[in-house]
Amino acid sequence: MRRHSQSHAANEANSHFKPAAAKPATDYEKAEQAFQANRERLKAERLAREAERRSRSERTP
Repeated sequence: MRRHSQSHAANEANSHFKPAAAKPATDYEKAEQAFQANRERLKAERLAREAERRSRSERTP
């Protein structure tokens, strides 16, 4: 099946509509984003420490 492109009139009408402005984040959303960012940071630090321990234990007989 072949897709039809929008007509010139439809394209022009759509160009007059602006995307809706994003709502400002609520306090809950801000807290959730901060929590997730902190969680990812702590996870990365933990994985780095574990990798360092593994590499140390492989070096020492």
